[in-house]
Amino acid sequence: MKTRASSVLLISASLACLPVLGAGHPREKLLAAVTACGPGSRHLLEQVVAIDSGTGDAEGLKAVGDLYAAELEGLGANVRRVASVPPATGDNLEATLVGAGKGRVLLIAHMDTVFGRGDVARHPPHWDGEHYVGLGAGDDKSGGVTAVCVLRALGQIGYHDFARIDLLLNASEEVGSPGSRELIRSMAAQSDLAINLERGLPTDRVLVARKGSAVLTMEFTGVAAHSGLEPEKGRNAALEAAHMALALGELGNPQTGTTVTVDILSGGDRTNVVPAHAILKADVRSFSSAEFDGVERAAAELAAHPSIEGVTIKSSLERDFPPWPHTAATDRIVAHTSRLFAEIGRTLSTTEVGSSADVAIAAGTGTPAIDGFGMEGGGAHTFNDFADLSTLVPRAYVLARLLMDVGHDPKGL
Repeated sequence: MKTRASSVLLISASLACLPVLGAGHPREKLLAAVTACGPGSRHLLEQVVAIDSGTGDAEGLKAVGDLYAAELEGLGANVRRVASVPPATGDNLEATLVGAGKGRVLLIAHMDTVFGRGDVARHPPHWDGEHYVGLGAGDDKSGGVTAVCVLRALGQIGYHDFARIDLLLNASEEVGSPGSRELIRSMAAQSDLAINLERGLPTDRVLVARKGSAVLTMEFTGVAAHSGLEPEKGRNAALEAAHMALALGELGNPQTGTTVTVDILSGGDRTNVVPAHAILKADVRSFSSAEFDGVERAAAELAAHPSIEGVTIKSSLERDFPPWPHTAATDRIVAHTSRLFAEIGRTLSTTEVGSSADVAIAAGTGTPAIDGFGMEGGGAHTFNDFADLSTLVPRAYVLARLLMDVGHDPKGL
């Protein structure tokens, strides 16, 4: 088990890689402040990861929210809980700091995970070197921890040259944010910049585009029959679903990055009976809304022509997150952020990913947006999810600097 003392040593060692800012440098106090929040961030990360807070687990989400709320209220933020829009459950957490400047920035992270109640006990969080391995550690509890560190550091150096900084901790991101979508839109529309605190990617990478997401559902109805006595009288819905699963693989487009991945395939509920019902669900991802339209049409065409006579298929596509395309506005944010990374001797790089997130909802309002500003990590949606605590200082420093610049002059990006 990694001790608190060893964690402090790790943070100190990571700082040795950063250039020392000269005495009196205007950013020296900020670097010291984000460094000082390392031990507290370690403790908060351990606390929130120790709680099961899968999407829909209102009790677990409240417990995580309470920990964040205590930290944020201690920083002087106005904190309120916003109930999720039904049928989603669990409260979102909104925290606001008001300053004396011009710029308004929205920070977004999420409290929910893809795991169920009891999974944390079955897969206990633990330290592995500088990595904290635990369910939801990197995706995305480290995002909330990073935000707390940054707001604490700004308060410590007495920086209030911003109109307002809002932090939204979402309760339903992992299923497309149905309980917070309108809240995100409303908050983003009133902001000059939206920054999503999903995990950063090694090394010093931020995200400039994400695919949108959708769920393709196919329901199969056949005819039941005795599997041994007269199987020929049945119409096997499960077999048709298996055929369809293979056919759907052809709907992806490697050239545009569109993917169609079968996640759920089930049929029948007992042996000795030809299954009369089956269901298939596939994950669809694309950088283009038009590609979603094409997949929807192609799937409907496949459903209209089943391979087994007498089986009927109902096909539907439910869209979750919209695509977040790479834009010139994002490039301007990247250029500015690159200069901030250079202040501590690091080089920013960018990437585009297939996963979807709240940044797409925020950017859909026309507000400039950027993503991947949390601590670096990996293993999302697996039992090996981790946050790299050694990246807290550079990530928190750059995020704080961006908040300072936009707060002072929102037109400067």
